[in-house]
Amino acid sequence: GDEVLLPAFTFFATAGAIHNAGGTPVFVDIDPVTFNIDPDAIARAITPRTRAMVVVHLYGQMAAMERILPVAAAAGLPVIEDAAQAIGARRQVDGAWRMAGELGHVGTISFFPSKNLGGWGDGGMMVCRDEALATRLARLRLHGGARQYHHDEVGFNSRLDALQAAVLLAKLPHLANWSAARRERAARYDRLLGEVPGVVTPVVDPANEAIFHQYTIRVPRRDALREHLTARGIASMVYYPVALHRQPCFAHLQPIAGGLPHTEQAMAEVISLPIYPELTDAQQDAVVMAIREFLA
Repeated sequence: GDEVLLPAFTFFATAGAIHNAGGTPVFVDIDPVTFNIDPDAIARAITPRTRAMVVVHLYGQMAAMERILPVAAAAGLPVIEDAAQAIGARRQVDGAWRMAGELGHVGTISFFPSKNLGGWGDGGMMVCRDEALATRLARLRLHGGARQYHHDEVGFNSRLDALQAAVLLAKLPHLANWSAARRERAARYDRLLGEVPGVVTPVVDPANEAIFHQYTIRVPRRDALREHLTARGIASMVYYPVALHRQPCFAHLQPIAGGLPHTEQAMAEVISLPIYPELTDAQQDAVVMAIREFLA
C-alpha cells in the first residue's frame, strides 16, 4: 500500500490509523534529545511510494516543524500533525508563535481523560484550514451524511458525545493556567534532578513552549528504578517500552535502512515521573529523594 512516514516511538494509534486506512506505516527514527521525529531521518525515508507523513508532538513538545515542512513541500507530501499529547503547546516558526496542530494539512488532538485537557471518557478533535476537508470530516464523523438519513459516502459514528463536550467546555478556560503550572513543576524537577548523576532531564528546544504532558527522564536500569519507586508508593510510567517497529503485528514490514538506534535507546531508558498542576513541593521532593537513593 501507499507508504506513510511516522516516528517509531509513539502510541500505537498513530500507526493503527495508517494501517486501517489501507496504508503501510514506515517507521522513522527520533531525535535523541527531544524524542520527536528526526527531520533528517524523514528526508532519508521518502521514496516514490511515500504519500504522507505523520508528525507526532511527543510528551507535549512540538517537533521541528520549520525543518519538516520544507522537506514535505519539496516532496509534495501532506503533513498530518498528531498533537494528541500537545494541546496548547507552541513553537516559534518563521518568527511567529504557532500552535500544535495548526501547521500541517490536518491536526489531531486527544481528549482522553489522562490528557492535559481530558474528558470523562474517549474523545478527540481534528483541526484544519481547508474548508472542503473540514466539511468532509464533519460528514464522515456522522456516518457520511450532511443531513439525517442522506449518506453521500460511508462514514463512521465518531461524534463527540454531549457529556464529554460539556466537561471539556468547563475545563477549557483553565488550560492555560494548568499548562503554566506544569511548566513550573517541570522547572523545579529540572533544578532538583539536574545534578543527579545518571539522570538526563528533558531538554526543551529553545523555540518551544512545552506543556509537559509527561516529564520524561532517561536513566540507567530504568526498570529497576521503576520497581524502586513503586515500592515507595510513587507512580511512574514508561512511554513506550516497546516501540512500533517491535510490535508483532508490524513484524512483516521491511525495516528502514540503518535501523532505529535512537528509538531503541529511548525504549530502554525513558521513565515518566508524576507531573500535574496540583503536584506539591513535598511530593516532588519525595520522588527526587527516591531517585537519589536508587542511584546512590
